[in-house]
Amino acid sequence: MSNLSKNPVAIITGGSRGIGAATALLLASKGWNIAITCSSTLEDANSIIKKCEEVNNIEGIAIQADVSIDEECQKTIQETVKKWGRIDALINNAGTSKFAWDHSDLEQLDADDFLRIYSVNLVGPYQMVKHAKPYLLKSSNPSITNISSIAGIKGIGSSVAYAASKGALNTMTISMARNLGPIRVNAVCPGFVEGEWLKVGLGDEMFNAAKENLELKVPLKAVANPDSVAQSVFSFVEVNKIVTGQLLIVDGGHHPVSYTHLRAHETKANRVCRRRREKK
Repeated sequence: MSNLSKNPVAIITGGSRGIGAATALLLASKGWNIAITCSSTLEDANSIIKKCEEVNNIEGIAIQADVSIDEECQKTIQETVKKWGRIDALINNAGTSKFAWDHSDLEQLDADDFLRIYSVNLVGPYQMVKHAKPYLLKSSNPSITNISSIAGIKGIGSSVAYAASKGALNTMTISMARNLGPIRVNAVCPGFVEGEWLKVGLGDEMFNAAKENLELKVPLKAVANPDSVAQSVFSFVEVNKIVTGQLLIVDGGHHPVSYTHLRAHETKANRVCRRRREKK
């Protein structure tokens, strides 16, 4: 094990792009050493680490790891501790989905889809917490932040399986908060997040239709982006040190909008999905 780092240390799973990358850059700017994982895009992860190191002269490492595989979760913890001797924050951001927006069409998903999505979105965070726990308990400011989704609260989103996995992650967050103190355990639940992952998954037509409709309907006339979600993560990690067991919704006010408005962008998305299936 190396000498104990003077800087606090954060692990961010799925840190090569989007919310994970934005969180890594924000924490680096605040003086944190950063370990990020990725399952396939190691070149992108190394690029983010390079940017982190340039931001504030901190240290960083990129680790290729699939959080659904327990041995790779263990490897992530071991490599981080070997380099810095400590872990102060764990941000479980890695996630996956299958884009099956029409929740009434149950033929779009099968058991394998559910198992794959749950293995990354729920089992992965559990395994990361299990292996990080002994080191977090040695920290003077230990925290776990799970990146969940409004889908897990409202039963909406890219697929029934995705919504169910995020609902389970929310429940696990509350259970862990109750039982893992003094480690703080919270979740950030974004709504629609403006970014490449969602745009690629939806396609330009559906992405733009959903974004435009939400910006018209939600009270703040805006949708979340990776930077706004990262700010919420930072508040749990560094600012709100007496808060645990909370599910923070970051959606521009989407969640309190009436059911009719809440369904509007899904209806548009479903129409696009049906047109795509009819063309096949």
